[in-house]
Amino acid sequence: MPTPPGGHALHLDALDTLRGRRKFRTLPVVEETSAGGLVVTSLDRPHAAVIARRNRAGRLEWCLPKGHLEGTETAEQAAVREIAEETGIQGTIVKALGTIDYWFTGEDRRVHKVVHHFLLSATGGELSVAGDPDGEAEDVAWVAIDELPDRLAYPNERRLAATARAVVAGSR
Repeated sequence: MPTPPGGHALHLDALDTLRGRRKFRTLPVVEETSAGGLVVTSLDRPHAAVIARRNRAGRLEWCLPKGHLEGTETAEQAAVREIAEETGIQGTIVKALGTIDYWFTGEDRRVHKVVHHFLLSATGGELSVAGDPDGEAEDVAWVAIDELPDRLAYPNERRLAATARAVVAGSR
């Protein structure tokens, strides 16, 4: 581009921005699959193990444990492993609760994430985040299943907790 008389050369991108036209780059799309859910213990009042982790803005939020499938794992196997790693509680699957499907944008990509959630019955272990290999879970707590709507940060997870509560109530 030739330099204007008495001025500096502008790149076309800068000129387009000055004219109010922005050029948006297309980000690559990445597909991710995770699994997790609620592990419930049968006390007088059923409780579920939930974790606290930082969101992208740095706020601590209570949520359901979950993580990526590894290798040839099924969603069920990943859910059992992830829940044990992030809460310290082992469990066996009782029922599929549902799937959450959402999109988010990182600095260099758009991510389409699908998370399969399951209801598990606690079989052992001690409540702890010490086994979380990523160190994402900062805290873990047993929360009465009927108090989950007040504790969980995300509406879709509250909906899954309501489903789990109905299943647990129906099995008593």
